[in-house]
Amino acid sequence: MTSSVTRRSFLKTTALGAGAAAGARLFCAPSILAEASERARLRVAIIGSGGRGASYFDTVAAAERIVALVDVDEKRLNDPLKSSKKKTGSGPDLSGAKRFIDYRKMFDQMGKEIDAVMVATPNHHHAPASLMAMQLGKHVYCEKPLCHDISQVRRMAEFAAKYKVATQMGNQGHSCEGMRRLCEYIWAGAIGNVTTVYAWTNRANGGVGPRPAATPPPDGLHWEEWIGPAPYRDYHPDSIIKTQDGEDKVIGLHPHEWHNWHDFGNGSLGNMGCHVMDGAYWSLKLGQPTCVEVEDMIGGSDERYPVGTRIRWDFPARGEMPPVKLYWFDGKKKGAKMELDANDAPGSVKASSQNFPPLVEELEKKYKIKLGSDGALYVGDKGIFWSETYCRSVRIIPEEQHKATPVPPPQIPRIKDSHIGDFLRACRGGEPACSNFGYAARLTEIVLLGSLAYIAGPGRKIEWDAEAMKCVSIPELNRWVKCPVRPGWDV
Repeated sequence: MTSSVTRRSFLKTTALGAGAAAGARLFCAPSILAEASERARLRVAIIGSGGRGASYFDTVAAAERIVALVDVDEKRLNDPLKSSKKKTGSGPDLSGAKRFIDYRKMFDQMGKEIDAVMVATPNHHHAPASLMAMQLGKHVYCEKPLCHDISQVRRMAEFAAKYKVATQMGNQGHSCEGMRRLCEYIWAGAIGNVTTVYAWTNRANGGVGPRPAATPPPDGLHWEEWIGPAPYRDYHPDSIIKTQDGEDKVIGLHPHEWHNWHDFGNGSLGNMGCHVMDGAYWSLKLGQPTCVEVEDMIGGSDERYPVGTRIRWDFPARGEMPPVKLYWFDGKKKGAKMELDANDAPGSVKASSQNFPPLVEELEKKYKIKLGSDGALYVGDKGIFWSETYCRSVRIIPEEQHKATPVPPPQIPRIKDSHIGDFLRACRGGEPACSNFGYAARLTEIVLLGSLAYIAGPGRKIEWDAEAMKCVSIPELNRWVKCPVRPGWDV
């Protein structure tokens, strides 16, 4: 690492306060460290520099140096701010960053010139890029879910420990004040023993029917590198829908709809589970489930995820905490149109056709409140707690009970600025980042077990042997526990 700042002096100057403002926002403005002008900056590479990767630019460039950008799409690589200018404004000067189509070539050519990498690729590239980086001693920030299959998630945690690098998963809400408040209320017994959690999202990352016919990839998209470690297929769009004018509208795999396909993504659950279910995992100390089962679903195929599901995980008692049933509702409810409406954003559905838990609708009607298109309800024997997608908002329902409940004292250290800032401090020898791979891998494994349940289909209970890393009840699912990797991409 390039910094001469010692761990002791770093901790002295950046010690976390005992608390933070209750209204702390999820995406805080970047905090420029006081010693930035007095020490060498970290050299950071961003893999997947368009879209989500571009959202890192301002925070990273404020305190560190962006030395390399990687993207398989030449348009996004050469002008990565263009598609994200609403988020980043004019953005930092990236003219000095070297450009690469293939992150393997970046590591070969300038591995010694990089201190940390940030990975914002489709899910099937998360593990290869991150594992290569950690093997070279680079710190890694990787988007959620941590990777594409369960064998990879185990290796991600192992590599982080083996190579002693700083790590962080991009479930940004884990750094929020609300996430800590949620845990502290539940640990204080504010709603009693929690036995049921309902989590939901309006995402509908799936589809129906076979693959569309192969077509040439869009101009500037390097398809061989996009496929990377996944089984090879020719490029094809994700789907084609009719607009209100009767025209065909092509929805492409790139840059976002890869979420819908087994080989590349993990469905709606992979897209949002590490955000929405994080609070349940942390506050209830869930550990490993005994079984997972899809109770209901619509859509899907041998290659595509469904567009609406209800999944249940069963967790045993943990110490003094009772057994818990965790439910996940996503996408469209039965009776809704299967196809996207012409004006729908791909991958999401309108509230009128969303697959909500019944309890959400009951509480909204009874208390005249809105609980949002994504969130979670924690049902205890003394009350109900609600958390918004990223835990920016957390409340006991009804509001009168929330106001009458004593605010528990802080137990968890607060993050002083942002999720990325927390990672950058860890890179410099600070305390481990709050969603480091040791924590994030365990959360991600629960999410990926849900992806297995998607593939198994409704009514097929997955009995999971965590120690052996096997599905004992449906052996054919084990091919998705460890997916094959194309030669040249394995680590």
